[in-house]
Amino acid sequence: MNHKIKTLFCTFLSLSLLLVGCTAPVANMDSTKEEKVNVVATTTMLADLSTAIGGERVTVDGLMGPGIDPLLYQASAGDVSLMQKADVVVYNGLHLEGKMGEIFENLSGQGSTVICIEEGLDESKLLASEDDSSAYDPHIWFDVSLWKEAAQTVTDGLSEADPEGKSDYEANLETYLKELDETDTYIRNRVAELSEEQRVLVTAHDAFQYFGKAYGFEVRGLQGISTDAEAGTADVSNLANFIVERQIKAIFVESSVPPKTIEALQAAVKAKGFDVAIGGELFSDSLGDADSGADTYILTVKANIDTIVDALK
Repeated sequence: MNHKIKTLFCTFLSLSLLLVGCTAPVANMDSTKEEKVNVVATTTMLADLSTAIGGERVTVDGLMGPGIDPLLYQASAGDVSLMQKADVVVYNGLHLEGKMGEIFENLSGQGSTVICIEEGLDESKLLASEDDSSAYDPHIWFDVSLWKEAAQTVTDGLSEADPEGKSDYEANLETYLKELDETDTYIRNRVAELSEEQRVLVTAHDAFQYFGKAYGFEVRGLQGISTDAEAGTADVSNLANFIVERQIKAIFVESSVPPKTIEALQAAVKAKGFDVAIGGELFSDSLGDADSGADTYILTVKANIDTIVDALK
């Protein structure tokens, strides 16, 4: 009887050890599982940039969806909560998120890593705002060389928040900078299809001055940098006279601005005896949505230059 009990006990002990040995690796795998860095970015452009640099080490939430105007955006209580819980918050600065300045100041004192793109830019490359000469134009993403500086700023900020991932972020940056160089070459090759006289860009609001400076376009916006105030009758009439005088073939609506202002401009030009086409929709303060084929920064700037050149040729 004692021999049987001893045999049963040994068998039970062996099975128990075998089960522990089989399950131990699972427990070990769970304990070493890495948590991703939680990033919240304000605009669609910055959400895409954070994803490109962060890669698999981050999860990215964007506050503003496609077609949203950052200059008019007001953060909800849910947005504030999302940013407060984030490891990293990325915003443009230069008053682009004009109604959220106080929120960013508060976040900086709460322990989150706050990345402000403005702080990493070469100030000598910034353009004065047409609305306020004491401020800078915030639409820096239309110059690919400035977007490269933004990419470096995001890389530095993510490396500060997650030092163990620094080599990954820097490798992603190197890849992305090459893609941006290729994008810049693509834009310049397309621009070369236009004569200098054809390089006049008329849009709904004054968002493309960096683009104009970088790629040799004269740029006129019906509204100023801010879309808060509507264009007046005199603004429409003056720009219509300019279009007739220069015999401009096409003008452009924007994805984040209602088309009625450009349609009014087109009608004013027609009343002066000249027909100007609406050459298409440009992505200005937002990337395109998933169905547009322009839901990344690179795809968006390529779509814009294709639309511009094809309409003005």
